[in-house]
Amino acid sequence: MESFREIGARLSNWNRWGPDDERGTVNHITPEAVVAAARLVRTGRVFDLGIPFASDGPQPGGARINPVHLMRDTGANQDFPGGFHFADDYIFMPLQCASQWDSLAHVFYDGLLYNGYPASEVGPRGAGRLAIDKLGKGITGRGVLLDVARLKGVEWLERGYMITPADLDEAAARQGVTVGRGDILLIRTGWRRVFTTTGDSRRFMDGEPGIGLQCAEWLYEREVAALCSDNWAIEALPGEPDEKFAVHCVLIRDMGMPLGEILDFEELAEDCAADGVYEFFFSGPPIKFANAVGSPVNPLAVK
Repeated sequence: MESFREIGARLSNWNRWGPDDERGTVNHITPEAVVAAARLVRTGRVFDLGIPFASDGPQPGGARINPVHLMRDTGANQDFPGGFHFADDYIFMPLQCASQWDSLAHVFYDGLLYNGYPASEVGPRGAGRLAIDKLGKGITGRGVLLDVARLKGVEWLERGYMITPADLDEAAARQGVTVGRGDILLIRTGWRRVFTTTGDSRRFMDGEPGIGLQCAEWLYEREVAALCSDNWAIEALPGEPDEKFAVHCVLIRDMGMPLGEILDFEELAEDCAADGVYEFFFSGPPIKFANAVGSPVNPLAVK
C-alpha cells in the first residue's frame, strides 16, 4: 500500500493555481459554476446545516471546550433618555468547537503547509498564510449530499467504519446524482445522531465513521471544491494503521481542500429522500477571523 505521503505527492495541487495560491480547491468554483448552482433553487426551501453553539455541545473538554456565553448587559440598571435599554453579550470558545471550517493552515507535516509554505507561517500571532479569512468570499456553489448511512440502511455507521470510493459511487448511483468539478460534497454518516440521541459527548468524540484514505483520489479526480461531514474529523477513527489523521494530511496539506465538520444533515437528508433531489445551492462562508486556522459556520442548503 502507498503511504499517505506517496498519495499526497501524487495528488498534490501545489502550484496548480500559482505559487501564491491560498485558496486551494475552492478555485474549482468558477463564476459559471455559481450561476449554474443558483438555478438549482426551485422551491425556496432552506436548510441550516450548523449545530447550536451552546454549553451543552459535543465537546467533552480538554483540547476544546463548548462555548462559554457571558452577558455584558441585560438592560437592567440602565438609565438613558427616552427609555432606551439594550442587551449585549460575549462568547468565549475555540473556533472549531462546533460546526466549523478547517482552513488550509490547520494541518501540516514535514515542516510544510499547503502549496509549499513553511509551517513557520503559523505562529503566536496566527497564520501568516492560508488563514481562514482567505476564503472569506465564501464557499458557495452546487452542494451534493451522499447519504451513506441511508444507503447502508442504518441510523448511523459504526465507529471506525471506513467509507470507500465504492460506497460513494453506490450512493451516487442509488440517488441518481453525480459529483463533479466545483461541487461542495456533503457526506452523511449519521454520526451526528449519536450525540443528539444519547447526549454522550465522550461517545461522540471517541472515534467515528468517515472516509478512508482511498477516497482522496476519488475527490481529486472529480475536482471537488470542499468536503463536509456530520462527524467531527471527516475521516474514520480509528483510521489507517499507524497513521494519525492521514486523510487530513492529504486533503488539506497536499490537495488544499477545506473541510467542514460537525454539521447536521438530518433535516436535509429527510427532504432529499422524500423528493429524490440530492443537489442544491450551498452557501457556507467562514467568518473572516484574520490569521485564524478555522472558523465557525452555519451553512445553508437551498432547494
